[in-house]
Amino acid sequence: MSTPSIFIDFRRTLHQYPEVSGQEVETQKRIKAFVSQFAPADLREIGGTGLLLQYGNDDAGPVTLIRADIDALPIQEVNEFAHKSLLDGVSHKCGHDGHAAILARLASLLQQTPPARGNIFLVFQPAEETGQGAEAVLHDPAFSAIRPDRVFALHNLPGYQQGVIVCKPAEFTAAVKSLIVRFKGKVSHSAEPEKGVNPAYLMARFTLALKELEQPDPGAEHFALATPIYTTLGEKSYGISAGYGEVHVTLRTRNNQRMDELSRQILDILANLSAGSGIELESAYTEAFVANQNHPEAFDDVKRSAHALGYDFIEKQEPFKWGEDFGLFTQHYKGAMFGIGAGENTPALHNADYDFNDNLIEPAAQLFLSLVNRHHS
Repeated sequence: MSTPSIFIDFRRTLHQYPEVSGQEVETQKRIKAFVSQFAPADLREIGGTGLLLQYGNDDAGPVTLIRADIDALPIQEVNEFAHKSLLDGVSHKCGHDGHAAILARLASLLQQTPPARGNIFLVFQPAEETGQGAEAVLHDPAFSAIRPDRVFALHNLPGYQQGVIVCKPAEFTAAVKSLIVRFKGKVSHSAEPEKGVNPAYLMARFTLALKELEQPDPGAEHFALATPIYTTLGEKSYGISAGYGEVHVTLRTRNNQRMDELSRQILDILANLSAGSGIELESAYTEAFVANQNHPEAFDDVKRSAHALGYDFIEKQEPFKWGEDFGLFTQHYKGAMFGIGAGENTPALHNADYDFNDNLIEPAAQLFLSLVNRHHS
């Protein structure tokens, strides 16, 4: 199943000109110019730097929404192929350029075979990597009249056989959020630390306590990871005992309920450790991703469509440990996210030498078309 060259060329152009989350201004323009040739019934901007396409014009029929993400990462590319990133320190290391190309190919297929009934919406979504794009789309006035009966999305999966479809009911991706804890003590001369309040030891005890909360087995119901990301303490001035520090940690759990429980545990530990220390604490969360909950009917749609196309299918037993803001869509609508294998020996996501496998564009677009046809024929 070969991919028409114009979609490979389009994907590689997006790869050459990556933009990080929330800054996809030129990416939006490139996608808009390219997909306009496929004559959507409506095309409008959404979520700031995203795009919304509509096919069909039957408000009485079913509504399906399919989403692709379009943002890149702040990673320096090390590849030297002809379509390598032309922007220092920014590159498509998660395959969102490929996801956008898949959705563009689907647009071309929908132009050739418009839905017999209902409406189909294609969303080119910005800012997935920061967990902000799905929220921006869902709260955009352009989205207000859309009430999808089904929502679908995919992600390419390095390490899996090329073209295999991977899905599961219930949790498909983990709940993820990052915690920032600020420790405010009091500086002093380093020869007289007793005249200040140095947060270093409290920060160390807190970091070690986080390790005790972990359950690293992703198959366990109480799976939890607390991964230290960044820490800072004081200044590089050796006559001063530090008075301020920060600990940043990313939390991952199997579902949203476990995330709430883990968050309460961590705040209790902070309160107990800091009692009587004289250190003021501030905590905040950032880049939150709710767990992606695949509805059983939508999962069944994916499985049946994969089998109908003759694709290999794997029903995964535990969620992926990474976060995906498509989970916000599946909180509100019946839907499913699935994976498509990118090759067993390909570089991993977010690796500096990663590149999207162009051989996935056509089979992925055909699977989306099959999902559409199940409800719109």
